[in-house]
Amino acid sequence: MHVILALPMLADNLQSLSDKVTLDSQILGESFYFFTVVAMWLIHVGFMSYEAGAARRKNVMSTAIKNILTIAVVTPTFLYFGWWIYGCMETGLIPQGPDSTQAGLQFCSTTYPWSANFGPNLNDHISAVFWGAFLLFSWTTGSILSGAIIERARVSAYLVLTVLLGSVVWILDAAWGWSAGGWLTTGFGFHDSIASSVVHGVAGAFTLGVLFQIGPRIGKFDAAGLARTFKPHNLHLTLMGLMLIFTGFYGFYAACLVITSTSFPGWLNIYLSPTTLGSIFFAITIGFAGGFTGGYFASKGDPFWTLSGGLAGVITVSAGADVYAPSLDYLLSIFGGGTAVFVGNFIERKMRVDDAVGAVAVHGYSGFLGIVMVGIFATGYPTGINNVPSSFGGQMMGLMTFLPLGFFGGYIPAWLLKKAGLLRVPLEVELEGLDIAEYGTDFYPEFSKPPEPIVLPSGEEVDAAPVLLEAYQQVQARNAP
Repeated sequence: MHVILALPMLADNLQSLSDKVTLDSQILGESFYFFTVVAMWLIHVGFMSYEAGAARRKNVMSTAIKNILTIAVVTPTFLYFGWWIYGCMETGLIPQGPDSTQAGLQFCSTTYPWSANFGPNLNDHISAVFWGAFLLFSWTTGSILSGAIIERARVSAYLVLTVLLGSVVWILDAAWGWSAGGWLTTGFGFHDSIASSVVHGVAGAFTLGVLFQIGPRIGKFDAAGLARTFKPHNLHLTLMGLMLIFTGFYGFYAACLVITSTSFPGWLNIYLSPTTLGSIFFAITIGFAGGFTGGYFASKGDPFWTLSGGLAGVITVSAGADVYAPSLDYLLSIFGGGTAVFVGNFIERKMRVDDAVGAVAVHGYSGFLGIVMVGIFATGYPTGINNVPSSFGGQMMGLMTFLPLGFFGGYIPAWLLKKAGLLRVPLEVELEGLDIAEYGTDFYPEFSKPPEPIVLPSGEEVDAAPVLLEAYQQVQARNAP
């Protein structure tokens, strides 16, 4: 009798305990994503330092401020329509309705900017911080574009392009191939666990499209088409920026996982397939080591390409980071870091594209290489809640979708801006420097201004002034009616 009377109390206690465990799990998840976002801020501190150091002295502040303005324009646009694209366009370009489902969850309805899931909702511990993680991925795509086109793009044109990239193009490809319900995931088993192509590859392709339209900096190529080298004003700052980016990448990788603290194994990848935090720790750490190695030997010890090789190596193994063994991480990252050097040199010397920081090679090439490697080394691995096997064909379907989406996503709007005369600063402003034109001052007033050096194709370092003046006159003559 006493047992029967105690049953309701026992049930209440069990329910109370269950509620506490659930709340504890939700708060743990919320805290986890919050601190991944904090760590990812270092990526953007790094990009600002990286690009400012790579710029010539006369363009340092303009370059740095452009990175800050990326945050200013991508954040609201990602709130008002970028996140909706991710939630409601998984099946293609036609949006789903607010009652559509993703992986059995009513995800689309939670991504509208007026959704109750945004704001101080005491019953929702995940939507805001998960949105925040994706927001910082969006900033990253803009920063990839930013570095490549320094010293010649109008700030206004860059901001238009970075909104298109950060709040439309990349998040559309993420809806298709970086979500549990995306058509590439459910139909082809497409696997890009930590966004080799989804973030980096697509941003690199977008950047290449813009570079084709904006053209090289004045004096970058001589009359024979051979590449000259603009020396960075502070290579130490550039290398430090890369190291900050590398540190923030640990937060980036972690934010690509789904924490499930009350069920085995405790972690899922973005496709809701099981993985562990340890697997991506191996991938990122060994990926950097291998990438540094490949970049160092391929560039014969060049400091910039040694560190850039590290980034290329990590991006190469990102697509399969959740399934690769450490030794495979090492071999693939050496290959990715080393070949990125040759791709970067080919883009500059053969294609005559002036990519100021090698973004197309490091992010674009390595990003797409990453998904190809999954097709070779992880074929058959089950992806997503329906366990669709990954395949080389499925990975190629992703490449054939994302490459034109990224390239033409950048090429067409840049062409329109160019036709309107809004893409590039005037030639005189480029020669004088964007800092003087935009701010009317030199940001190193305590130091005398040394002559600007330039390295000729022969390797000889000379004063840039007569070289740039001659190149300026040649451009004016070509543009004369």
